[in-house]
Amino acid sequence: MSEDGQLIANYRVHVVPVVSALANPPWQRNVWLDPSAFESMDHVFHTLFDDFCDADEPERYLGVSLRTEEEVALMRELGLALNAAADEAPNDSDAEYLASAAWPGVVAVAGRLAQVMVTNDLTQLAALVGVGQAGKPADHRSR
Repeated sequence: MSEDGQLIANYRVHVVPVVSALANPPWQRNVWLDPSAFESMDHVFHTLFDDFCDADEPERYLGVSLRTEEEVALMRELGLALNAAADEAPNDSDAEYLASAAWPGVVAVAGRLAQVMVTNDLTQLAALVGVGQAGKPADHRSR
């Protein structure tokens, strides 16, 4: 794997699970509302705005944690939705985020972004292992 490929993989291993969690309301209720769990909205915001992306200005993460312009556009949309939910959470509690009127928008855009990111990652993985167009391993035998 190239150095660039390794960099993007190292970032995406953090970003994709967080985006997937944002698309999964049962996970949010079972994990984020459990005070003993590590993952919380604080973790989400640090991952998507500080540590592995900048959902306010995702363009600079193209080729770092985002693979395509579509991912950039969806990440910007997700950032806007998360900021709208934050505006409705005056005490910054996970329960307030989940109860905000903006939260269904967060879940919807996160679902679309998760789908796009996973599809893009699977396409890259298929290319690495040599899966052909029909979804079958490429025949590397000499003829």
